[in-house]
Amino acid sequence: MQHHEAHTHHRHDAGDSSGTGGTKGAKVTWGAAAQATLHCLTGCAIGEVLGMVIGTALGWGNAATMILAIVLAFFFGYALTLRGILRAGVDFRTAFKVALAADTLSIAVMELIDNGVIVFWPGAMDAHLSDGVFWGVLAAALAIAFVVTTPVNKWMIGRGKGHAVVHQYHH
Repeated sequence: MQHHEAHTHHRHDAGDSSGTGGTKGAKVTWGAAAQATLHCLTGCAIGEVLGMVIGTALGWGNAATMILAIVLAFFFGYALTLRGILRAGVDFRTAFKVALAADTLSIAVMELIDNGVIVFWPGAMDAHLSDGVFWGVLAAALAIAFVVTTPVNKWMIGRGKGHAVVHQYHH
């Protein structure tokens, strides 16, 4: 099965009361799950790096900087999804609800794993932006989070949830 076939590219119609765009129970490829996870990873990485840069520049401690990074990871993750749904002509309120439904679990898992790796990696919390350790551990943490989150996204898409909800708005 090719990657493109794993997605449903039609709008919810009156005959489908599941709200899933018809993807519930559909066979989902690992490629489709990886693409959804990469989308999540992009927003998370933007938010994480920006939060760490801002927190460091303002002289904040580790906890405050990490909270800012997590908040920004959710913000950018949702923003990337919103952008695509709004382009399809969906009103903001509906698009926001779809983004929440599509991304919340994925971003939460990504952030839990990513930040858990950083917290427990020896020396990572004390590394500065100019240290190779900072960037190396961040890259490793995001890679581990990607590997852990991909099966979560595959499971959600296969049940008509997560990014399966977003795909009903693609043309």
